[in-house]
Amino acid sequence: MIRVLSIIIATLLTCYIAVTAFFFRDVKENRLCEGLQIVVRDSLDKHFVTNEDLVYLLKKSKLYPVKKPMDKINTEKIETELLNNDMISHVEVYKTPSRLIKLEIEQKMPILRVNSPSGNYYIDNIGSMMPLSRHYVAHVLVASGYVEKEFAKNELYKFALYLQDNEFWNDQIEQIYVDADKNVELIPRVGNHRIILGSFDNFPEKLDNLKLFYEQAIPKVGWEKYSAINLKYKNQIVCTKR
Repeated sequence: MIRVLSIIIATLLTCYIAVTAFFFRDVKENRLCEGLQIVVRDSLDKHFVTNEDLVYLLKKSKLYPVKKPMDKINTEKIETELLNNDMISHVEVYKTPSRLIKLEIEQKMPILRVNSPSGNYYIDNIGSMMPLSRHYVAHVLVASGYVEKEFAKNELYKFALYLQDNEFWNDQIEQIYVDADKNVELIPRVGNHRIILGSFDNFPEKLDNLKLFYEQAIPKVGWEKYSAINLKYKNQIVCTKR
């Protein structure tokens, strides 16, 4: 009798555990998302996207997760949608134990701003185009004149990347002007003169020659002596006096 009673109790207990586990699993799977947590990792340096922008994008694409069942929220779809934004370079979306959806965002890094008849935009550090932002203006090298988009994404991008990686020229060159024949002029931050680069052919060598000229000649004659410094010709610097 005792053995039979023990078997009955054990069976009931097993059934209770199974039903309880199934019930709580079902409740857990259908619990609603309690909120959206957004972290823009580089927001102290750049402000191309805001929390409001991200919420708007998710609502517009019907992917806004708040108050939706946690098991119905597709984090991969949210990542894909946000990466369609030209201001964003990387996205991570995941669920937290406290029923939040967390977004971790990295913004693109512009290195060049283009103002031209073909459009106004940024070129980022991997050579892709970025639209201008209504929230934020990046203080980067500016290129103007007859700048075609392919020229901006190739020749200008390589030149801007070279300047960014060179502390001296990154501090010295402020603007680039491209004429209709793709001849390039540089506007420095120091000195009231134009630097006539010509084409981008052998530009590292041209800049090395100019730096040597700055170091050896400018201390003797001063920054105001010349209106233009021409680097177009191989191993030559031709200066125009004021």
